[in-house]
Amino acid sequence: MSLLWTRGQPRWIAIVRIFAVIALALAGFLIVRSAVLAADPSGADTISENPAAGVDWVWTLTSGALVFFMQAGFALLGAGLIRAKNTVNYLTKNILDFAAAGLSFWAFGYAFMFGGLGLAGLEEGNAFIGTSGFFLVREAYDVSTVGFWFFQMVFAATTATIVAGAVAERTKVTAYLAYGFLVTALVYPIYGHWMWGGGWLGGEQLQSWVGASAVDFAGSGVVHTIGGMLALAGAATVGARLGKYGPNGEVRTIRGHNMVYVVIGMFILFFGWFGFNGGSTLAGNDLRITVIIANTFLAGATGAVVAAYVGLVRTGRISAADSSNGALAGLVGITAPCAFVAPWAAVIIGAVAAALMLISVRFIEHTLKIDDPVGASSVHGTAGVWGLLAVGIFADGTYGDVSGFVAGNGSQFVAQLIAAIVAVAWALTTGFVLFNTLKLTMGLRASREEELGGLDEPEHGESTYAEDEPPVDDVAPEPMPEAEPAR
Repeated sequence: MSLLWTRGQPRWIAIVRIFAVIALALAGFLIVRSAVLAADPSGADTISENPAAGVDWVWTLTSGALVFFMQAGFALLGAGLIRAKNTVNYLTKNILDFAAAGLSFWAFGYAFMFGGLGLAGLEEGNAFIGTSGFFLVREAYDVSTVGFWFFQMVFAATTATIVAGAVAERTKVTAYLAYGFLVTALVYPIYGHWMWGGGWLGGEQLQSWVGASAVDFAGSGVVHTIGGMLALAGAATVGARLGKYGPNGEVRTIRGHNMVYVVIGMFILFFGWFGFNGGSTLAGNDLRITVIIANTFLAGATGAVVAAYVGLVRTGRISAADSSNGALAGLVGITAPCAFVAPWAAVIIGAVAAALMLISVRFIEHTLKIDDPVGASSVHGTAGVWGLLAVGIFADGTYGDVSGFVAGNGSQFVAQLIAAIVAVAWALTTGFVLFNTLKLTMGLRASREEELGGLDEPEHGESTYAEDEPPVDDVAPEPMPEAEPAR
């Protein structure tokens, strides 16, 4: 026991180590048995059953790589919207969230989310949670199951990343690492199972109650609403940045330090979204990809334009930051309905998403007095809820037999409304429990001195820019040896 806990250390360290040892022991046991009980690790059976499988997996895995590249967009966007003294801290969290998220989703999250779906190694599960596929071993050691894991893993990592900006500039990096692991091991996968893994929201249970199952094609609810509401819970729990609100509650603007980062980050995210939405067909031969990609662009472009003109009307100026967030809100809004709506509807969805995002940012900042430096709660949470509802309004019945109000079907909107309410309630409840648990155990917020001086040096010993480096102590140079006389 002394190897797990030594006197003077917080007991949460011992608990983390114990769980790590148990997880490693379980992984070792399963890995030893995996070679014997593997399903189709070579892919020969898959190709013989479906000659087009190679095309489908090239499309899906390439799209997954595009989604993974969105991590660079999140890193630049968030870093640009905060102050220079906290940039290394923010970037480090971006590194850790996809790394921790990927590992936890491999070990636990994938099984909880898709157990019971029916792929090799994912046969067992129920309407609430999956119970098979842990560690991708035994029957889950299969080309299709592993490929699907990669595509879904980058979505899980995106959910974890959304929170980073909302809690930026005052949150300890150690707490963030713990959060990233737990969100993608439990919080995200359970709601994801309800919607995508054969659970009660996306399955027969809800259909038997209201006449339709909830639909979320690429994740307005599963990824963005969950991520955005977790971001709101995290920002509320950690508290506002020092100086954000005056003594009488007045809101003070804390400007970001690099708009070049913001705009480049937005374009990278926009580019990655074509894989995010288009890849969710999971089939390279599905010609609906053309509509999905076009809708994705139209909604994002409309969101940017609407946010720009709202700013022009309100202030007489156009904000690059607001325009960027408007584009992202439009993209979030179209993510659920992208396959089910016509291009004209995508324009409306993007416009409404941007407008709702701007209203939400002001409400959260001025009314709720919650400090979200990058607007993640509004861009992802508010626009994500709208995306779920938009399916029930604009789905025209031309794809997947999904139809909403425009096709004369009201039951789909009821199903979407239930899915949205459940997503908000689930993410806020688990988010507040998770962040308050971290706050009471390992601590969530950096010290006042660290926050005032910036988190980069205290937590990382590094600075983003050379001029921010601490001065080097003056050291007298060693005397140069005297040159020998020429001979």
